[in-house]
Amino acid sequence: PAVLLDSSSSLLFSLLLAQLPVFTSASPVPQRRPSDMDKLSNQTRNLMKLTQELLREHAFDPDVEPHRFRSLPEMSNRSANDLNNLELKPTLSQLHADLKLYEHHFEWLNKVSKKHQHPALPKLVEMIKEMKSLINLLHRQMLRVEAPRLTPATPSLPPHLPYQFDVLQSSHELLQHFRLFCEWAYRAFISLKPKVSAVQ
Repeated sequence: PAVLLDSSSSLLFSLLLAQLPVFTSASPVPQRRPSDMDKLSNQTRNLMKLTQELLREHAFDPDVEPHRFRSLPEMSNRSANDLNNLELKPTLSQLHADLKLYEHHFEWLNKVSKKHQHPALPKLVEMIKEMKSLINLLHRQMLRVEAPRLTPATPSLPPHLPYQFDVLQSSHELLQHFRLFCEWAYRAFISLKPKVSAVQ
C-alpha cells in the first residue's frame, strides 16, 4: 500500500507539474508601474491635445494682435538643443512656476468667457482641472528630489474685455502660447527622466 501511495502521489505531482505552464501563463504579467516622470509627460501630452482641440474647434481669427499677455513665460529662448543639457532641479522648479502662471491666465480667461457665454467653456474648465492636477503631480516630484519652489511672476492681465471678439483673440493667443509650452515641457520631462532615476 505504501508503494501505491507513493506512485499515486508522484502521479499527482507529475500532473500538477504538467499544469504549471497553464497556471503561469494564465496569471497576468505584472505591469511596470509608470514613474512620476511618465505620469508628468502623459499628463502634459493630454493637455497638449486639449489645447489643440480647442484651437481646432473654434476658428479663431489668425490676425491676432500679439502680446496682450506680457507676463507669459518666454518660449523663444527654449530650443530643442537645450533639452540634453537641462538640469533636473532648476528645470522642474521653472516648469512649476510657469504652469502656475498659465493657471492664473486660464482662470482669468475662464472668468471672462463665462461673461460672454463662450462655447469653449466646458473644455476650458476641463483644461484648468488637468493643469491643476499636473501642477500637484509636479510639486510632488519636486519634493522628492528637493527642488526649490519658485515664486511665479505676477500675471499681467488685460483689464477687461468688453467684446466677444476680444475674448476670442485672447483665447487664441493664450492657447497658441500654451501649446508651445506643452510641447517643450513634454520633451523636457522625457529628457529629465534618467536624471530623476540617478537622484532617487
